[in-house]
Amino acid sequence: MRTSAWTRVERANVIIMYESIEGGAVPIKAWTVGVPIEDKARQQLIETASIPIVWPHLSVMPDVHWGSGSTVGSVVPTRGAIVPACVGVDLGCGMMAIKTPLTSSALGENAKAIYEAIEKVVPHGRTHEGGLGDRGAWHDVPSDIALKWSESTLQDRYDILKLKHPWISTGREVTQLGTLGTGNHFIEVCLDTADNVWIMLHSGSRGIGNRIGSHFIQAAKKRCEGEGIPLPNKDLAWLVEGTPEFEDYVEALGWAQDYAQANRQAMMLRVANAVMDVTGIMFPLIKGIVECHHNYVSREFHFGEDLYITRKGAVRARKGELGIIPSAMGRPSFIVRGKGNADSFNTCSHGAGRIMSRGVAKRTITLKQHAVDTKGVICRQDEEVLDESPRAYKDIESVMSAQSELVEVVHELHAVLCVKG
Repeated sequence: MRTSAWTRVERANVIIMYESIEGGAVPIKAWTVGVPIEDKARQQLIETASIPIVWPHLSVMPDVHWGSGSTVGSVVPTRGAIVPACVGVDLGCGMMAIKTPLTSSALGENAKAIYEAIEKVVPHGRTHEGGLGDRGAWHDVPSDIALKWSESTLQDRYDILKLKHPWISTGREVTQLGTLGTGNHFIEVCLDTADNVWIMLHSGSRGIGNRIGSHFIQAAKKRCEGEGIPLPNKDLAWLVEGTPEFEDYVEALGWAQDYAQANRQAMMLRVANAVMDVTGIMFPLIKGIVECHHNYVSREFHFGEDLYITRKGAVRARKGELGIIPSAMGRPSFIVRGKGNADSFNTCSHGAGRIMSRGVAKRTITLKQHAVDTKGVICRQDEEVLDESPRAYKDIESVMSAQSELVEVVHELHAVLCVKG
């Protein structure tokens, strides 16, 4: 039996090209023309498309790759239930970018000083020689971070969550607000093709999101096991709408998504102030802002029904909506405008997508290769960051070509400096 076939249809004079992956109970539509999909990811997609709550089809973005619990780069529509593992544990992870009035002349010899200033004002979780060490949280919470926590609804809603769920506290909720984290999280100062300076960053809900996600993944497994529900993969256990566990999850998930957004906003303010301090040029932060989640759930109307749309490593791209598709250090990133493709559930990729696991990347990519691939970018040049080197990711140009029906490019960004978590 064939496992896939290319589908080319024309609707209202618009050509739709996707790969149809066979084997699931519902169709799997993958925008992956010219982009490889690993066998492990294909099997994972087939398993997800086999559970009864998924409808009417699964959509797959060109940055697709195998992920813990569920496939990264997938859009999972469900009726009356949510699969917590499809959302993952980096709840609300996403991007924020702002176009500044600066040009490359404002950077000049200031770029290295800006890099160092960002590392000082935003804690990050990597330890490296010559850097600031393990700065995954504030040792003393700055007044602006404490004020953002207390003045927003984050604290009040969190206090309510703690009363219901004492397990939820990590003890670092406030100290991780305004911090970058680790892995593929980053802060970049970029130039677009018109020589405008952009600030772009990627982060999520940090430790508290991980705790919430992990708890409810286990709760879903316990529920399905207790009810004897057969699963193609135990990670695909779900919570049913109307049950206490479902309502608790939706409440905690919504809070974590808002925390992630507040985290990015707090970092952006500090990074922008660092850029202004170094360059001596002041600018407002109220124009040119683009924000998007790419690990989240939302209630949306598609194909005549209200559905829960889980985007794991995917960005909403409704017609006219702006989004951010980053790449790896030394490769271009993109501000895009959605085309509102219905079959994709108005979605596009969230990046280039991994082509190597972190372990394989560290074993095979050399420091010399990393230096060549990141030439011209001020960034980490040590072995601990090789898992984030450009060669660990798919070719971004191929990824963008594969989703030309989903988005159009508004700005192409090239990093001048990149601070990795």
